[in-house]
Amino acid sequence: MNRIAHVVTRRRVIAGIAYAGSLLGRQIVAQQPAMGEKPATDGNQSRTSLHYNLEFAAAPGLLYRALLDGKQFSAMTGLPASIDPSPGGALSMFNGMIVGRNVELIDDQRIVQAWRPTHWDSGVYSIVHFEFSARQSGSALVFDHTGFPAGEYDHLDWGWEHHYWEAMRKITAG
Repeated sequence: MNRIAHVVTRRRVIAGIAYAGSLLGRQIVAQQPAMGEKPATDGNQSRTSLHYNLEFAAAPGLLYRALLDGKQFSAMTGLPASIDPSPGGALSMFNGMIVGRNVELIDDQRIVQAWRPTHWDSGVYSIVHFEFSARQSGSALVFDHTGFPAGEYDHLDWGWEHHYWEAMRKITAG
């Protein structure tokens, strides 16, 4: 038997996740209207990644759980979410408008997800990477969103700020 055929590469893992997620996405697309898109500005038309360095007044564990617990995520964002908090677990957020799978989870430190809005072409996934570290005043978050289609930068940048960072600041302010 050829052992090379059984080597698991990052590309094969992502392709498998994309295929499984596309099946999930097809069910949701029929139920949800497309998410309204913010048009791309000329300067951002070709950008396919986002990077943030953020600080929050809460411990990394609080933020980690808010992103991986469906009830907490729903309470934080105000929209229904279903999140299986295990590696390979499916996620459906914002009333089914975002779907994907958890790729890597390290408790209170790292979340990596294959992630897609359901209005993207079937099988198109990007990678979101949350990296938490404790600070004296709370947490630092290094966030990267990579591999999304050209023309989506402005829409995604606005969405992360308004649907994630503002919501996370609200839950950590109290």
